[in-house]
Amino acid sequence: MIETMDRFAGTGISSFWTQADSVSRATALLLLLMSIVTWYLILTKTTQVWRLRRQADRVPDAFWAASTLEQAAAKAHGIAPDGPFARIAAEALAAERTPSAHSPVPLNESLGRAEQIRRILRRALQRTSRRLDSGLSVLASVGATAPFVGLFGTVWGIYHALTDIGLSGQVSIDKVAGPVGEALIMTALGIAVAVPAVLGYNFLLRANRVIAQELDGFAHDLHAYLIRDLPIPDDDVKPGVDDKRVGQGGG
Repeated sequence: MIETMDRFAGTGISSFWTQADSVSRATALLLLLMSIVTWYLILTKTTQVWRLRRQADRVPDAFWAASTLEQAAAKAHGIAPDGPFARIAAEALAAERTPSAHSPVPLNESLGRAEQIRRILRRALQRTSRRLDSGLSVLASVGATAPFVGLFGTVWGIYHALTDIGLSGQVSIDKVAGPVGEALIMTALGIAVAVPAVLGYNFLLRANRVIAQELDGFAHDLHAYLIRDLPIPDDDVKPGVDDKRVGQGGG
């Protein structure tokens, strides 16, 4: 038993690291760095998703229970000062306080009151979406490239091992199995790095989509509240109403 353990220890990762050249070591360190970045993003983004889900359960209810928009924005800020719901509420409050457009005006104020409000809320949603999606491209890249990085390390390790065996002039199963088996460790490391990255990417992508839907519904309700007293533009009048009125007048 002890002899078997000693043999395994002599042909494991430590033996691979001892016998590896600079290219193999650099490849292993790259995989280690990719693994560290992957788990850092998974843990931080999962914590962010958990926090945002809690905000989605609390902030909208507290917001719409307030008497005024100022109180609602203050409640949202009190529950989650740096949360996306509080930022969208602050943008909505700023949009309500923005004076009506008068000529001459900048381009953003010449859109009409309803379009200004829609534009402000849309920009707030876009900024929040960028924050939610930050880091996901790194996870996708790691999941797609880590197996090939490990495969490169395997191919290079096998080439290096076979070269040493050829130079020694001794070809036997024990001389080939050890170095080749150690080189295959790189493939296993590449897969071990890629699998968590792919699973984490899929989980976070779905979780971000759910949160984005919650934010979109919240912003839609805010838009409806802010334009409730605005007059309906002439362009929004349905053509059928005018046609009916003209027909009645002609009769």
